[in-house]
Amino acid sequence: MDIVFLIYEGMTALDAMGPWEVLARLPGARARMVSPDGAAIRTDLGVGIEPAGGIADVARADLLLIPGAGDIRPLLVRTDVVDWVRRLDASTTWTTSACTGALLLGAAGLLKGKRATTHWAAFNALAKTGATPVAERVVTDGKVVTAAGVSAGIDMALTLAARLADSDTAKALQLAIEYDPAPPFDGGSPAKASAEIRALAGRLLAARR
Repeated sequence: MDIVFLIYEGMTALDAMGPWEVLARLPGARARMVSPDGAAIRTDLGVGIEPAGGIADVARADLLLIPGAGDIRPLLVRTDVVDWVRRLDASTTWTTSACTGALLLGAAGLLKGKRATTHWAAFNALAKTGATPVAERVVTDGKVVTAAGVSAGIDMALTLAARLADSDTAKALQLAIEYDPAPPFDGGSPAKASAEIRALAGRLLAARR
């Protein structure tokens, strides 16, 4: 099972590393990270990641995962990356994204007429790609699976693990990484947060960009 993660300058680390902790542990999985030019990248908060190669080294994959970024727009105008995502999708069993990575799938034309999700702050941009935004943690439409913001990528990876292996394996992986969320505050979605907290979150996101 060939699993490919696209990594790129300015991406959000947890968007990739959360799902990686699950999918790279699947029995029989060959997981690798590739960057647009094969060069090392730094995430939006300065974490360095060394890829296994570049997109030119990957012609097919069973599963493709696109992580998001605080500002993914520079990637959306790279025709080489957009074309590569579109070509790779022709061979995948699953084409997936976490957070604003969905906007790259949309730029490649892979979300037209599909239900999809992304970070709540990017729903308007998602709709412009022809997708129908859905306020859920994980959305599956055909072979396309999208996750909401950042931490939702782990939920998506466990959902995929159950499909790629079985539910017991997915449950065992969840236990192995001790993924048993018990957040100190019940405000992790716009529906639960106050207007003041939503505004503060927006300012924090803007500051990161």
